[in-house]
Amino acid sequence: MANVTSLTAPPPRAASGREGASSLRERLLGASPSPTQARWAWLGVLLATVAGGALRFFRLGHPHQLVFDETYYVKQGWSLIRFGYERDIREGLEKPDELFTAGDADVFGTTPDLVVHPPVGKWMLGVGEALVGVDSSFGWRLAAAVVGTLSILLLGRIVWHLWHNALLATAGATLLAVDGHHFVHSRTGLLDVFLMFWVLVAFWCLVRDREDGRRRLADRVSALTSTESASPFAWGPRLGMRWWRLAAGVSLGLAVGTKWSGLFFLAVFGLMTVWWDVGARRAAGARRWFSAGVVRDGIPAFLLTVPVAAVTYLGTWGGWLLTDGGYKRQWAADHPAAGAARLVPDALRSLWSYHREIWSFHVDLQNEHAWSSNPWSWTVQGRPTLFFSEWPERGQDGCEAAECVSYIASLGNLFVWWGATAGLLVVLFLWVFGRDWRAGAALSGIAAGWLPWFLYQSRTIYSFYAVAFVPWLVLVVVACMALVLGGERASPRRRRIGAVIVVGYTTAAVALFVWFYPVYTAQVIPREEWEMRLWFDFWT
Repeated sequence: MANVTSLTAPPPRAASGREGASSLRERLLGASPSPTQARWAWLGVLLATVAGGALRFFRLGHPHQLVFDETYYVKQGWSLIRFGYERDIREGLEKPDELFTAGDADVFGTTPDLVVHPPVGKWMLGVGEALVGVDSSFGWRLAAAVVGTLSILLLGRIVWHLWHNALLATAGATLLAVDGHHFVHSRTGLLDVFLMFWVLVAFWCLVRDREDGRRRLADRVSALTSTESASPFAWGPRLGMRWWRLAAGVSLGLAVGTKWSGLFFLAVFGLMTVWWDVGARRAAGARRWFSAGVVRDGIPAFLLTVPVAAVTYLGTWGGWLLTDGGYKRQWAADHPAAGAARLVPDALRSLWSYHREIWSFHVDLQNEHAWSSNPWSWTVQGRPTLFFSEWPERGQDGCEAAECVSYIASLGNLFVWWGATAGLLVVLFLWVFGRDWRAGAALSGIAAGWLPWFLYQSRTIYSFYAVAFVPWLVLVVVACMALVLGGERASPRRRRIGAVIVVGYTTAAVALFVWFYPVYTAQVIPREEWEMRLWFDFWT
């Protein structure tokens, strides 16, 4: 495996002043890719992004009604734009969804609404509504389509920086573009696509930070001379301000400000980025590489991610803090502080009380729901969530058969989901035994986005939460594709055969997306055609 750092074998010799920065860079970062490969990677990823974006924006406003949980988040987004906080529906108002859909957005009373998710995703939805018009279903979903499209570009560039292979980068971007689960979320005004986007931005920043940090380490170690103190060789040099890591902290704060499950990504990514630094110092020849990685990299990493994410998260509540009508906004005034608590501003005490109530809601959420699912079933698509369904008859909504169906199911592309499920053990083996950092990177988002849900077996949860880690399922598939493609030392014939397999697999995923497209987009189709696509009883 190229570009693999071992943490178990004896460390290499310390780099001396005579060793050039370029050779140490190659040890830390691998061989530089060719400019031709880089250009083809940009072209392939951009083409996949444009195609994926066109699919997401085409008829984005259909159906022109609030779909699934849009009934909450779209209206809450508009409330944030108007009032700075979420207001409840006016008491006694009948059929507020129908009024909102018809363009009458004056559905709010004066009572604040108890909302159980932070405001970032709703602010983003609200911006789309403000730009296009609250009466436009295109505007309701504009922000989701934008971040869904941008995430295709981001993932393609991440794949490039991990494998430096244009074909794999294009395949990765294409697989995300044609994943049905990601596609449906990109066309619906829910929150989870924004969580996915911000954690993917954070991951991108940390991948870039890894490159930048190793490049700095190579330059500074190579600049040392034999006349200098031996202490830099024991720990290695300091690397200065890590701006990419700071950006990751901001992104993770925005992720947590969308849904609290972003905290799991903050924890996993924080450990991952420090582990990368520990491996870099060891590869550079530092004698005390573990201590150096923990002290010189780990402590600054913590300070640039956790406090930055916390401050960012607090800032996302700005609308609630700067107004006085939000839910529990006046709680502190009605509950005067005593002792040291008097040092805490009333606004923050009220916010803390609000958060405690949100926490109670989440941990106590236990109700029967037809579309709830166990996380064991998520990656095999055991219970994809139904977002929308109508059952017109002949002559209704363009139906030309006796019975028709208009349907939106958050059903993932099986070449992504089943392929990743089959590849998980392979990639885990690559990480544990092959010491391939890229395999660990692919697993990190799955560990953060999927595994924590197994702790909440009694809570009502849904498979649509899994969109948060879809990009890392794609990375698992790409890691397996890289094995099929062969490394740099593989023969040209092996590389050609591998390329044919990679292209064929990606093409099959595109074809499967085309097949399921009608049940991703609420097209009116005969019931028989709907049954041909919904293969299993547990999909309906």
